Amino acid sequence: MEISDSTPMPNMGSVATTHDSKWPSAATLLHAGPVEGRRNVALLGVSTYATSVSMRSASSTPAAIREALTRFSTWSFEDHVDLTESVVLVDHGDVDDPDEEGGSERVAAALAAIDANTELTVVLGGDNAATWHALRALASESMGDYGLITLDAHLDMREGRSNGSPVRQLLDEGLDPLRVVQVGLGDFSNSAAYARHALAAGVTIIGRDAFRHEDVAVIARRALEIAGADGRKVYVDVDLDVADQAVVPGCPAAAPGGLSADELRRFVREVTSSRSVVAIDFTEIDAEQDSIDRRTVRLAALLVLEALAGVQRRTA
Repeated sequence: MEISDSTPMPNMGSVATTHDSKWPSAATLLHAGPVEGRRNVALLGVSTYATSVSMRSASSTPAAIREALTRFSTWSFEDHVDLTESVVLVDHGDVDDPDEEGGSERVAAALAAIDANTELTVVLGGDNAATWHALRALASESMGDYGLITLDAHLDMREGRSNGSPVRQLLDEGLDPLRVVQVGLGDFSNSAAYARHALAAGVTIIGRDAFRHEDVAVIARRALEIAGADGRKVYVDVDLDVADQAVVPGCPAAAPGGLSADELRRFVREVTSSRSVVAIDFTEIDAEQDSIDRRTVRLAALLVLEALAGVQRRTA
């Protein structure tokens, strides 16, 4: 099924929703431009897919995530805040054909157009190639000023250029491996050669097993301390195939035994509460492969809201 802006999402748009002025949906957070007096968070779709090592469609996952926001409210019980009172999502649309010739330049132009006072940039993939496009464009000639945190089952150290190589590509372009923290790596999801390469380079690895022994917030803060050392800006890549396959059927490379949806949500809220985090992406979702209840794109939409809640926690 080809998904476009005019195509209703399966089983999501089949039941009418009642308008209630006292129950604003999270979609009301989307604005075309910055809003004075509020924390502005940029939203940009980078729907990469063409170089994926897993079979996937060209369907627009960013569009599906935006649509899924309509299913959620703006109220956080945990923090007792209504996001509509302080945060807006400034929607910059999607980059046209990021995989095609000139795609990197189009991503860079779209990111350059974002207001300098934006508190956080949220990038919606696409596969993990979106991470390379986005961080490369943000860092430009100053890759050494950035640290990277990945929440991912995979190292993404493959040779060549694909959704399995963004971390290696970024290291090749000057990202300091001592400021790269890879969290959530799973057994039997990586090769010995690439694992040894990452460790020899000085990359910090926090495996999935750490989540059995440490609180999620503690893990997130440790990753921030390493990646953000010496005042570095931090880019966070959240590859949803780090989650259990039952949670994210729309992630082609997910496997049984991954993290829970709650662990992802808590990690995202914790890292985005840090001012050092300037951008975060959500990648490796294929909306066309999702289950009929759309649980993968709905989790991605919740993670966007968790990122906004994290920004809300930042001190002025």
